[in-house]
Formats: sequence, structure tokens, C-alpha cells
Amino acid sequence: MHPLAWFLWIAAAALVPLATRNPLYLVIDFAVTCVVADAVRGQLPQGPLPAFVSPVRFGLFAVPAGALFNVLTSHVGEAVFLRLPDAIPLIGGPLTVESLVYGAINGLILATLFSAFAVLTLAVPVRDLIAYLPRAFYPIAVVSAIAATFVPSSLRQFQQVREAQAIRGYRMRGLRDWLPLFMPVLIGGLERALQLAEAMTARGFASDESGEQASKRNGGRTVVSQLVLTGGLLCVLAGGVMRLLPQGSAVSLPLLLAGSLATAWVVWRVGSQVRYTRYRRPVWAGIDSAVAVLSVLAVIPLLVLAHDYSPYPRLSPPAFDLRVGIAFLGLLVPGLRGTGPLGSGPLGSGGDRRCPSGHSPELGTIGHSGEQHDHV
Repeated sequence: MHPLAWFLWIAAAALVPLATRNPLYLVIDFAVTCVVADAVRGQLPQGPLPAFVSPVRFGLFAVPAGALFNVLTSHVGEAVFLRLPDAIPLIGGPLTVESLVYGAINGLILATLFSAFAVLTLAVPVRDLIAYLPRAFYPIAVVSAIAATFVPSSLRQFQQVREAQAIRGYRMRGLRDWLPLFMPVLIGGLERALQLAEAMTARGFASDESGEQASKRNGGRTVVSQLVLTGGLLCVLAGGVMRLLPQGSAVSLPLLLAGSLATAWVVWRVGSQVRYTRYRRPVWAGIDSAVAVLSVLAVIPLLVLAHDYSPYPRLSPPAFDLRVGIAFLGLLVPGLRGTGPLGSGPLGSGGDRRCPSGHSPELGTIGHSGEQHDHV
């Protein structure tokens, strides 16, 4: 699927736990995201992920942990089922059913957000995540991409070295026995760093003009952008402070709007100086339009019809609107594409945009004068 369609789907799935605390709606959203995550994970060339990143396992930990933490630290509610001695610091006092339920809802919210963003990391390669960042932040994007791929590559090399040592009959008996594993991983990391630096230099990551020439050419634009950015941030700060005052609500909204527009203009102005080209652009297909429309329609009933839920002060059953629950089922579309070969599965008609080994393809590089290229 197109990355923008995935972004809309993630926004809709993550908006549910941010907009309501109704456990019935949260359970439906969590189940939908788990189904989509499992369908996407089954289409990846490298096979299933380790169990510790499973959204279900994380939910089984987060919900009891949230309930236990809240019931021990928040002594609010009417249905008391146990009372700890008041002499115990922090947790002493009445333990209520309302606090237990409220903490479980907090854990369910965290598990739902985790499941939604797990789909994002599975379905959208790092290359596409970097490509849709604002162009003004391309140096940060390149550094973030390198940092995001460092740990997985080091873990793969460590596994390879460990398997090679095991084939040679090497056994781990103590702490000193880790040295034959640590040194090859360290040397390999240094070699990869040197190769990456040479590749970035060969592809023109550095500017083809000196810093002094660049500062002379862009000096006036830089000063104007800095002044506008400073003014925009001050307006946002002033607007936030005015909202806290009793009579400042009428002034806060224009200040926030003006500051946001000024900041967005600076980001666009700086990004327009970066020339960006892509050798292969993702194609927007019919399934992308369907996912985008259904994602928007899934959250509209929630925002219009649903009411928030709180177990305080007395526990009561949450209300449920069938129309809201049915609308959530539209988020299942990315997981119902079938389990055939790549290209017919949840990742869309374009197939998985990853290498056959399961690694992300080569990230975009920055050409001369800040020109960014996306290599495939």
C-alpha cells in the first residue's frame, strides 16, 4: 500500500485511544490493529517477528501492570475491596474497584497505541518514513535513518559471528569467552561506518561549495527565517500562556494560529532550498483510496456520537453505540487482502518494498548542493 494510506490508517487507529476511554471501543480497536499487524507480519520475507514485540503479549503485560499500579497509588472510588494500613507510604489506604478499572483502561490505551505503531514499523520501510519528513530536516532524517539501522545490523552481525564460532566448536564458559565475539562485531561496525562515510561522500552528501560561499549566498534568507521562526515561537508561547488566563481566550487563538503559520512558513522556506528527487515513486492504487476513505469514516462516528467514559466516582457499565463499533471494522481492510504472494497481500499491489533478505533498501542520499536522491 502507499505510505500515505498507511499514515492515514495509523492516524485513525491511534486517534481512538486518544479520543475515548470507553473500554469496549478500545478492545475493538486493539483487536483490529492486532489482526492487521499479524497479516502484515505474515507477508514479510524474514518471517514472523520475535514474540517480545507481539502486541498481544505487550497487552497482556500492560493491562495488569496499569491496573496494579493505579489501584496501589490512586485511592479514589466508592467500591472498596481492600484496605492497606495507612502507615505504608504511597500505597497505604483503600483499594477500590474504580481505580483498578481505570488503571486497566490506561494499560489498554497503551497497548492499543503500541499495536498501531507496530503496524507502522512493519508495513512502512524506514526509507519511506524518511522520504515523507519535511525537506528542511533532511540532515536529521539521514542521521535518524543511520541510527535506526545501526542496532539491527549489529545484532545480525553478532548472530553471524556467534554461529560461526559455534561451528568451530567454541563454547561460552565465562565472561572472558565473550571477547572472541565482541572484537569481530566491533571491527565490523567500524568497517561499516567507513564504508558508509565513503559512500555518502562519493554520492555528494557534502555540499559542492564551501561553507563561506553558502553563508554569503543564503545569509539574508537565513536571517529572515530565523527572525520569523523566533517570532512564531514567541506567538505560540504567548498564546499558550494567554489560554491559562481567565480573559485571555479571545487573544490566545489568533496568537497560536499566527505562530503556527509562521513556523510552518519557515519550514517550507528552508525545505524549498533542498532539491529532492526520487527514482521510484509509490503508486496510489484503488486499495489506497479505499483505506483512506474508510480510515476517515471510522473515526467520524466516534467523534460525533460516542461519549467519554470514566469509572469514577462509582463504577458503571460503559455505553456502546453499534454504529461506532461497525465503523471501526473499516480499519480491517489492510488485513483482509489475502495471504497470497507479495503484491497480493496487505502490503498492496506494489509488493513489499524491502530487499529479499528482509532488510530495508538503500536509503536516500543527499546530492550536491543539498540535493536528495532516493536509490532503490
